[in-house]
Amino acid sequence: MRAAVDGLGSPYSLVDLLPSVYQEDPFTIRLTAGWDEVIAPLTSTLDCLPAYLDPQLTPEDFLGWLADRLGTQLDEKWPLERKRAVTAHALTGHRVRGTVAGTCERIAMATGGQVELFDSGGVVTSRTPGTVFPADRPSAVLVRVTVDSDRDAAPVDLEALMQECIPAHVPYSTEVVRR
Repeated sequence: MRAAVDGLGSPYSLVDLLPSVYQEDPFTIRLTAGWDEVIAPLTSTLDCLPAYLDPQLTPEDFLGWLADRLGTQLDEKWPLERKRAVTAHALTGHRVRGTVAGTCERIAMATGGQVELFDSGGVVTSRTPGTVFPADRPSAVLVRVTVDSDRDAAPVDLEALMQECIPAHVPYSTEVVRR
């Protein structure tokens, strides 16, 4: 809730809701004016609730809370536009989470670069019982992020981002390539 906003008045004065005999009493007018000042931030927040839930409109100090509720992490070093874009993409990003496309999209949004992901695979099936499986090849993932060299991108904790996107049992490596 927004609190201590200077000059924030209440559109619904409590004194106007009282019987007329109290509306003329100076003490009641002062008492309800104090309550109006305390209740005004709550009224304003409830009136503006749709704006608080829209990542493009929410106040900057509320954006981290909203992102957390949507299940995504924001880096404090990111510019505001990137934070808003990642938060807005959070729900649709959960639908493709864990896929190659979803992983590339998440890393691209966080880094602002172009992402290529190379996965070694690792699924083997057989319809014949007793089939000898091929020799174990360790699964591995290579992620290559290409960024513009002249672009002053905010630093990204690529290690934390990879741990968020890649399954814990799969080894990975990253490359950052400048154009």
